[in-house]
Amino acid sequence: MSQMLQTAHDFVTLAAEPVIPGFSPSLPGALQNPTGKILGWTAGIGLSLAVLGGLTGWACVAIGHNSERAQLASRGKSAIVWSLIAGIGIGVTSGLVWGVYSMTQGK
Repeated sequence: MSQMLQTAHDFVTLAAEPVIPGFSPSLPGALQNPTGKILGWTAGIGLSLAVLGGLTGWACVAIGHNSERAQLASRGKSAIVWSLIAGIGIGVTSGLVWGVYSMTQGK
């Protein structure tokens, strides 16, 4: 039992020490601006498509209910839900990527 505790203590102590002392990862200056633009355009296009999918879903719901096409209304409702999920996913993912990117910059 004491050998397991010693191994666990050694592992925790080793994990607390930095593997490469004094190293801070960062992108070269020439890549900082284009990377930010690519992330911004990707998030903007993705969110625009999610909004367009939601609007199309609402249109399908309206047409399906007014023309008594239950299947079209059902597909529109699922499109609305998936558009919301996609928008949330894009927002969270772009926030995480930008956060990691900012951490590597030391800001």
